[in-house]
Amino acid sequence: MKLAKILVPALLIGFSSLAHATDADEIITTYHENIGGEDALKAMKGIKIVAEVSQGPMKFPLEIVQQSSGKQYTKATVQGQEIMQGVFDGETLWSTNFMTMKAEKAQTEETENMKLNMNDFPDSLMDYAEKGYQAELMGTESVDGEDTYKVKLVKEPITVEGEEIPSVEYYYFDAESMVLVMMESDIHSGPMKGQVQQIKMSDYQEVDGIYFPFAMTQGIKGQPAATSPLVINEIELNPTVDDSVFAFPAAQ
Repeated sequence: MKLAKILVPALLIGFSSLAHATDADEIITTYHENIGGEDALKAMKGIKIVAEVSQGPMKFPLEIVQQSSGKQYTKATVQGQEIMQGVFDGETLWSTNFMTMKAEKAQTEETENMKLNMNDFPDSLMDYAEKGYQAELMGTESVDGEDTYKVKLVKEPITVEGEEIPSVEYYYFDAESMVLVMMESDIHSGPMKGQVQQIKMSDYQEVDGIYFPFAMTQGIKGQPAATSPLVINEIELNPTVDDSVFAFPAAQ
């Protein structure tokens, strides 16, 4: 893997910008061009992210793997124990139960919703129209004092408690560098149901010709205290991963 190069303003000279964006497609195309180009992004077969997440006073390492086939997992190491979350092999979605420390399969509804995302590698915006998604430029909005273009993406409907509801995501692109700086989406289940999940990205660095954010924060919109910073230490493209890691443990 090549050494990462920090994306600082001086490097933006060679990047495309839009003085006056006219539509969502123009913004999305420019964004993909600026982070490496559609050809390079489509050539990716997988990604492995090694990171550290902070939750209050606690910090623990994370390993995230995503593949173009839709397979994925997140592995956290907490107090010496490995905890698997959001593991998907294309058919079965499962996670480690924090109380019992045993693997548990997700509900059928959640699994079927996960299957809808199998064509969203490396991101939901790639070939969005061919996937039947709709993108709309909502205008400009300030994010942490910087001007951004806000794009609304409507994906396939998901099912929540037996009811089909829209799946909508909002993307915020820096108006100068045209890279993604924030995403928002509604939370449809769990204790935070009805709230808006907010993910911010910064510190873009180059890995094998593609730029990725190496600093992220995930939290609830309007609740700064609920924010979890994520610092990425390493990104590996097209990693070799044994398929068995995605499978639900046979003994459980």
